Amino acid sequence: MIEVILVDDEPRSLTALEWELTNFSDNIKVVEKFVNPESAIEFLKYNTVDGVFLDIEMPQMDGFQFLEKIKSRDFAVIFTTAYDQYAIQAIKEKALDYLLKPIDTDDLKKTISKIVEHKNASELKKSLEERILSISKLSQSPNKKIAIPMDGKLIFVKACDIIYCESEGNYCHIYLENNEKLFVTKKLKEIEELLPGELFFRIHNSYLINLEKVKEYFKTDGYVVLSNQKKMPVSRSRKNSFLDKI
Repeated sequence: MIEVILVDDEPRSLTALEWELTNFSDNIKVVEKFVNPESAIEFLKYNTVDGVFLDIEMPQMDGFQFLEKIKSRDFAVIFTTAYDQYAIQAIKEKALDYLLKPIDTDDLKKTISKIVEHKNASELKKSLEERILSISKLSQSPNKKIAIPMDGKLIFVKACDIIYCESEGNYCHIYLENNEKLFVTKKLKEIEELLPGELFFRIHNSYLINLEKVKEYFKTDGYVVLSNQKKMPVSRSRKNSFLDKI
């Protein structure tokens, strides 16, 4: 099943497009419709979809500004617009397709086929990544390099070089000793599984820290100070387990 969302400031356009998509394909599911692009951006932080049908001209922000606010794009983008002057810019944005309103049925069917192909290619890439990640899990040595998926490639870093990891919905940030920050299209739980358990501890739903990077712990206020001077909260439910580990 192909799951998509629709973003358009005109409710009638959303209703019409949803009808066309579901009427001409049993393989398409419209998960959500948005007249407010900011709401769509927030939705994509915590949910994954195969495609986004995106209007270009919207009063709050245009379709290109919308994409600038998406930190990681692993879905197909299909621009829908009544104007044809944006085609070149759409190509630069690596859009999967560009549909002119009113949308032609044959063009829509071709677009659906492209989304299916895009999803198949993405799943193959993810499968290969998962195989490499599973190999990384076999070694739990702090000096062993682990594979971190980022921007369509794998970055290899030593576990001992990681200070902490911070959750952001379906994604997370990894902070390194050299002040570099990696933005990863994985949940914090998935990154936690890659790292050696004796070295890393989840002190909070949003934070996973390297225990060797802890400089101070303030019991009264319930936070730690790491080697980069970052203050991190320790949740009450994890306080005792943290003290046992440290």
